[in-house]
Amino acid sequence: MRPLAERPEDVMLVFADRFNSGDPAAVAELYEEGAVFVPEPGTPLTGSDAHAANARFMALGLPIKVSPRHAYASGDLALLIVDWVIEGEGDEGPVRLEGTATDVARRGPDGRWRYVLDNPFGTAASSA
Repeated sequence: MRPLAERPEDVMLVFADRFNSGDPAAVAELYEEGAVFVPEPGTPLTGSDAHAANARFMALGLPIKVSPRHAYASGDLALLIVDWVIEGEGDEGPVRLEGTATDVARRGPDGRWRYVLDNPFGTAASSA
């Protein structure tokens, strides 16, 4: 399993590697304390709720594929844009989830990059 990213452009690749490992705790390490995860448009979650939502995606048992578009850094902050897809045969038939994430990562005191905001569905409209 990949260590935490030392460059902002690697955060998405580390995420995919850890997601595909099936270990929710390994994915949780990619988020700084207080980070926001948006599992569906209009539903920002933090803490254990965010980690549980990520684990539900992992529970599909299907791999995620990521195609990074951009990583723009300014000091210790970075904006990450990445296309992703989770696709395969699930327990109840074919599954295809996809989006373009708009994420923010921050370099911590240890020099590693972690998510501050993880918005996998990017600009998708909120149902609220």
